[in-house]
Amino acid sequence: MPVGRRRVSLLCLLLNVLFCLLVAVTWNLRSDKSGRQKILIPSQRFWRQLVPSKSFWNREQQRLDLLSNPNVNSVLSAIELPDWLNDTGPTDPCEPDYRVRRQILDYNVLPGRFQDFLLHMRCRTYPVLIDQPRVCEDTPFLLLVIKSLMPHFDRRQAIRETWGRAGVFANQTVATVFLLGSTLPSDHHPDLQGMLHHEGALHKDIIQWDYRDSFFNLTVKEVLFLEWFSQNCSQAKFVFKGDDDVFVNTIRILEFLGNLSESRSKELFIGDVISNAGPHRNRKLKYFIPESVFSGLYPPYAGGGGYLYSGDLALRLHSASQQVVLYPIDDVYTGMCLKKLGLGPERHQGFRTFGIDPKYRDNPCVYRVLMLVHSLTPQEMLRIWPWIIHPELDCQ
Repeated sequence: MPVGRRRVSLLCLLLNVLFCLLVAVTWNLRSDKSGRQKILIPSQRFWRQLVPSKSFWNREQQRLDLLSNPNVNSVLSAIELPDWLNDTGPTDPCEPDYRVRRQILDYNVLPGRFQDFLLHMRCRTYPVLIDQPRVCEDTPFLLLVIKSLMPHFDRRQAIRETWGRAGVFANQTVATVFLLGSTLPSDHHPDLQGMLHHEGALHKDIIQWDYRDSFFNLTVKEVLFLEWFSQNCSQAKFVFKGDDDVFVNTIRILEFLGNLSESRSKELFIGDVISNAGPHRNRKLKYFIPESVFSGLYPPYAGGGGYLYSGDLALRLHSASQQVVLYPIDDVYTGMCLKKLGLGPERHQGFRTFGIDPKYRDNPCVYRVLMLVHSLTPQEMLRIWPWIIHPELDCQ
């Protein structure tokens, strides 16, 4: 028998023994008509040989699930692994993973930034260029976290002057941070790093890491934020996370949070939920994912324009993210992390990540009852915010 088959056979044998032992200690006992106990033995096969997926991401997740399982890992450590389990890439996860070139059949025809993501999808550690370790010193009730890009100075300033203003709202402390990456010379952007450092020093709300800020790397921004949160802001009660082109009714959110029960607030995760969705296969679409990379459906997830969740859940998401392979669409990835925790997002009608009917866009009372509207320009934010805080506006 070839060596590879012997390895697989040995692996299957040991895993079957392990699962037999697990079943043996969890057998249920039930009385028969005579009152005696009888053992219920499973009537169907309870172990199926693990077959590696043909899609790269799914296969990487299979490997991570198996190797991070402490029960299975104790068996695997004593045997030689089959090639697909043993091929874990370079020792340093931040070195380019050139396995993807031979394991993803259409790698060479994928968009350049998709290729860049795949080469570095194992890396979760990047240098911090600008930090705000003291932004949560006053233990904010609500932390506003906004994903932004280096050139978006006008969007950030409009948010600071409207819904993202740090301080005290409705007797609750609110803090604000903007999350950014950096650019490469090949991106052909002007060098704005000096201006960004000045902005960060002036407003003390910029957090920047030295990774390529692209659409596919928004997931990197997500895991870096969760790491930062666990280290610098773990006492924050709630987190809003969204894009820099959404309008947020901060006062409405604070009212909603103030009426929550303690039990519900622990696992709160609300937004504009998308269910029964899967990857787009059209190469012309922004969200295109080839079948060679991912197969299957997505778990329910909240649209990345903005969602609201508890600080407790943010810490749990940080732990769960270590067990989920990075995926190039950040809101889908967050849904995957929630699923890993056995949770799902809750739909809330106040989140309109796909915008509102044009005929309502100039109605002040509409913005009073909603929590989020996507997408708005900085000028529109500055125009709408006074409608939210105007005490004499009657929306009865």
